[in-house]
Amino acid sequence: MSDPKRTPLYAEHDALGASFTDFGGWDMPLKYGSELAEHRAVRGAAGLFDLSHMGEIRVTGPDAAAFLNTALVGNLGVIAVGRAKYSVICNPDGGIIDDLISYRLAEDEYLVVPNAGNAPAVFAEFEARAEGFDVTLVDETLTTALVAVQGPASAEILLTLVDEADRDAVRDMKYYAAAPARVLGADALIARTGYTGEDGFEVYVPNDRAAELWRALLEAGESHGLIPAGLAARDSLRLEAGMPLYGNELGLDTTPFEAGLGGIVSFKKTEQFVGREALEALREQGPARVLVGLSGAGRRAGRGGYAVSVNGEPVGAITSGQPSPTLGYPIALAYVAPEHAAVGTAVEVDLRGKAEPFEVVALPFYKRGA
Repeated sequence: MSDPKRTPLYAEHDALGASFTDFGGWDMPLKYGSELAEHRAVRGAAGLFDLSHMGEIRVTGPDAAAFLNTALVGNLGVIAVGRAKYSVICNPDGGIIDDLISYRLAEDEYLVVPNAGNAPAVFAEFEARAEGFDVTLVDETLTTALVAVQGPASAEILLTLVDEADRDAVRDMKYYAAAPARVLGADALIARTGYTGEDGFEVYVPNDRAAELWRALLEAGESHGLIPAGLAARDSLRLEAGMPLYGNELGLDTTPFEAGLGGIVSFKKTEQFVGREALEALREQGPARVLVGLSGAGRRAGRGGYAVSVNGEPVGAITSGQPSPTLGYPIALAYVAPEHAAVGTAVEVDLRGKAEPFEVVALPFYKRGA
């Protein structure tokens, strides 16, 4: 088994005393000190994340939109230049190979960002599905760094590093949009996207500029309460925001309809995308299980794999769960049978032999400004 890869910011994390973990084949910072403090910094001020393990695939050519409409379930041809779209790539049976974000940078150019552990598989699928299309595919994963600043103070912090001529464009950028900008006097791609439920930005730069950007953001954010944040805080933040994680809520054994992602599948587009026939049939018959949010009445949290039951009868299982730092009570995502998925349904979670009361609640658990 090969050693985990390291991002260009590994030395920065090590110098900050980070604890590391293997995530998707990458040696990533789990936390720097208190994961609770890192979570709360993002909710109240800002957190700085290294996301350089994520994949980057550049798709260019006259058939770029048509190709992506065949490779992915969503309609990438209708998004405007400068905007982004969340989608999934499925196998012929409708199982999810990965969930990803695609940025349209020009009429014939997209940047597709798959998850770290799935990036090689997605690129291989793209190469196979590109046959007959006039497109060029370039895997830029190992040459691209990605740094995210997330939280209510993120815009104010990032703008101090953006060239004056680009500040209005960044300040006025809509959610799920992206634009090139000069950061620290050099070219970068800035996107107003994230995985925390807060306002935030993701900044793409070449590897050799990652450390300079990281240090500058730490310095610019210090007076605003920004601190570096690791994967532990990223996980608790995304769970509160009700965002699925590949390997937990999503996988080859999961369809978009089960995961509550049926709305991103475009049956109106003309392209015969991979998995279309299977998904059309699954749409008619309905899912055998559905993803729901659960909140606990007590203090003990359910974890991935814990059984969910109603009146002692198994009805599903938790995929992600932990105490919510923001809300103060246990929360979880779980797959349950459709007849037990209605908001307000009382269920029990087997917490190591003891049934604890939980209730099905609307997602997300936490919403900014609510």
